[in-house]
Amino acid sequence: MASTIFNNQSSMMTEDFLHFIWQQQLYFSENMQTSDGEKIRIERPGTHNTNAGPDFTDARVYIGDTLWVGCLEIHFRSSDWERHGHHMDPAYNNVIMHVVYEYDADTFNAKGQKIPTIVLHFDSRYLENYKKLVENKNIIPCRNQINQMDSINLTLWMERLGVERLEQKTEAILETYRETNNDWEETLYRRLARNFGFSLNAFPFEQLAKSLPFKTLLKHKDQLMQIEALLFGQSGMLDQNILDDLYFSELQKEYRFLKKKYELTPIEGFLWKFLRLRPVNFPTIRLSQFASLIHHTEHLFSKIIAIDSIDHFERLFEVQASEYWDTHYVFGKESKKQRKSLGKMAFYTIMINTIVPFLFAYGKVRDKQEYCNRAIKLLETLPPEKNSILTQWEQIGMKHSDAFLSQALLQLKNEYCARKRCLHCVVGNRIMIS
Repeated sequence: MASTIFNNQSSMMTEDFLHFIWQQQLYFSENMQTSDGEKIRIERPGTHNTNAGPDFTDARVYIGDTLWVGCLEIHFRSSDWERHGHHMDPAYNNVIMHVVYEYDADTFNAKGQKIPTIVLHFDSRYLENYKKLVENKNIIPCRNQINQMDSINLTLWMERLGVERLEQKTEAILETYRETNNDWEETLYRRLARNFGFSLNAFPFEQLAKSLPFKTLLKHKDQLMQIEALLFGQSGMLDQNILDDLYFSELQKEYRFLKKKYELTPIEGFLWKFLRLRPVNFPTIRLSQFASLIHHTEHLFSKIIAIDSIDHFERLFEVQASEYWDTHYVFGKESKKQRKSLGKMAFYTIMINTIVPFLFAYGKVRDKQEYCNRAIKLLETLPPEKNSILTQWEQIGMKHSDAFLSQALLQLKNEYCARKRCLHCVVGNRIMIS
């Protein structure tokens, strides 16, 4: 099922391309026959199989006057059957027909039975259209054609992409869920911690959360100083000598006791990134804001599951760093006084990347569609992100009025355009057959 590009006169020919031709039934169907001269009539091309095994399942094909029902395998050359080892694999014994672009050898299954082979013929313009797309140097290959798509199909495709991106993020959450032995509170804590690190410090924030169980933090929920001591201590940031800083000394003292009590091992302090960050985004500030969220919020998991409006979520995340950080961005160095609140943009990022996917994942696991619907509704209520990728979409007229649409466009760019997966894109499909 590989997608190898072959270096010959049809250099852009791939098995994925042949799958597309077969699935869309774009081949010449008149006078089809096997390599042995038997007449062929395709009643049903089958269902595309993206997992292991033959390429198409449940196909219905007349070979001569006999109806055959089973699987199909597609290759560039018929000799690829043996090169891929299918002649020794019993999983391919139910293949009723071998579909190829070039016939250069007969095909036999593991039982030694000969499999009928047909050569696929189709209009060369499909390959030319495909070649124009994948050889296009633009970041968005279809930038000049996408707005010619009819609005109904484009809207449906955006909806599919938005859900696909949610499902992709759900997989990461479910991986954490499995790591925590199906503990939703611990899962939420780790995913929130990761998001408080945003892109640059996501990894150390996540490692910190893994090293410090949420249940341990909850034992000290009423004492902000102790929560900060645990977080900053486990971050490795207290492993330094700073003189004449009472707050730092108190955190060190508190952490030494708690570290021994809970037998904790901190992560390496060098993991944290400060360079090229605005001071308000320093991990020191985000750690204190994260501590504030834990300190001030009762039953965080239950609240997030229950809340159904952006306004309520915004109030939940109205957190700010502790008083020390009013005059500091790093330990031991004073700065101009300024309250360090989380901020709207940071809140939107947390909603889009953690809260919404978490609700969606929770709905999937619990088989409760209302949580999935709520997640999508929240995205449709949130403003769209602003970044270079979305600016590119705006420049070609692809507007996005909310976060659901901006997420859909990010999915389209990252998973289809950037990877030249035009064959799997509704827009690419339309261009292919135009």
